[in-house]
Amino acid sequence: MPANPRNERLSTGESAAYTSHLRVTADADGERLDRYLVAQLPELSRTRIQELIAEERVLVAGQPARASHRVVEGESVQIEVLSRPPLTAEAEDIPIELLYEDDDIVVVNKPAGMIVHSGAGQSRGTLVNALLHRLGTLSSTAGPIRPGIVHRLDRGTSGTLVVARNDAAHRSLSQQFGAREVEKIYLTLVHGRMAEDTGMIQLPVARDLLRRTRMTTKRREGREAHTDWRVLARIGTLTLLEIQLHTGRTHQIRVHLAAVGHPVVGDAVYGAPREPIVQGKKLSKLGRPFLHAARIGFVHPTLGKRVTFRAPLDEGLRTYLEEIAEAVGAPRASIDAALQEYL
Repeated sequence: MPANPRNERLSTGESAAYTSHLRVTADADGERLDRYLVAQLPELSRTRIQELIAEERVLVAGQPARASHRVVEGESVQIEVLSRPPLTAEAEDIPIELLYEDDDIVVVNKPAGMIVHSGAGQSRGTLVNALLHRLGTLSSTAGPIRPGIVHRLDRGTSGTLVVARNDAAHRSLSQQFGAREVEKIYLTLVHGRMAEDTGMIQLPVARDLLRRTRMTTKRREGREAHTDWRVLARIGTLTLLEIQLHTGRTHQIRVHLAAVGHPVVGDAVYGAPREPIVQGKKLSKLGRPFLHAARIGFVHPTLGKRVTFRAPLDEGLRTYLEEIAEAVGAPRASIDAALQEYL
C-alpha cells in the first residue's frame, strides 16, 4: 500500500467508498481532528466526519481518536469513508402553513428552526417531509431528497418559500431565479444605527476556508452578490431594515451585513452577541437570527401573470421588537407604523 496517497479508491467491499491516508503538516499542527479533516476533505461535511470518527473509521497513528484530538505535525491520519444508501424523502405528519396552493405551486410560510430538506445529519422533520404528507407528490427535478425545492431559506429564517409541484413549474421557477427576475424581500434587525436611509452592498461571497460552515466576503474567488437595504426604523442602537436580494448566495444577507459592521441580531455565527444590550439593558436571548422572508414575487408558471405573496412577521420576532421598544422607551405604535405592511 502506498505510504501517503491522498485518496485510494477501493475495488472490494460494497460498504467502503474510499480510504484517505494523510500526514499532518506544520500549518495544521494543534488543530482539532474533525476540523483538520474538513479542511483536507471538503467533499465531506463536518457532521459526516464526526460520524465516521464515532464509528472508529478514523485512525491517528493507527489508533481510533476523538474528534477533539489535537493533531500533531507528522502524525498519520487514515479515514475510511463509507458509502451511504441513497436518501429518499419520506412523508411525515408535521403541521405546516400554506400561504397559497394550486396544481403547480405552493407558497409556504416556513417556521424558524425547520430545515428545508434532508442533508448531512438530518433526514426527518424537514419542510419537504411535511409537504409530501400534505400534498402527496412534488416536482422530481431536484432529486429524491429535495423534491419541489427551487430555493431555500436558512434553518433560522422564517417566511415565504415557493415550492414546485410538477417539473414544468420547477423549470419555470428555476429560470426566473437564474435570471434574477424573482422579487425577494426580507426584514432584519441589525446592530448599530445605519447612518443613511438606503444603501447597497456588492461584495463577493465565498466559503470561508477556515470555518467551513461560514461564508466570507474576503476571498477573490467569491461569487457576485448584491443586497439592497432600506431603513424602516431606528430603535435605540439597533436598526430595522427592509432587504431586497438581487442574488441568492448562501448566508448572503447575514454575511453582507456583518461585513459592513452591522451583524444581524441573534446571529452569533457572524459576530452578533448572544444577549444584546440596548441602552444598558440586557435583552433576552433570541436564539435565531432576526431574519424573515416577508415577500416573494414571480411570474406564475401556468397563469403567466406576476403574483406576489406575503408572510406576516413571525410572532416571535414581533414580540422581540416589543421587548426592545420597552427597553429603549419607544412607543409600540412607532414600531407598528414601521411594520405596517408586514404585520
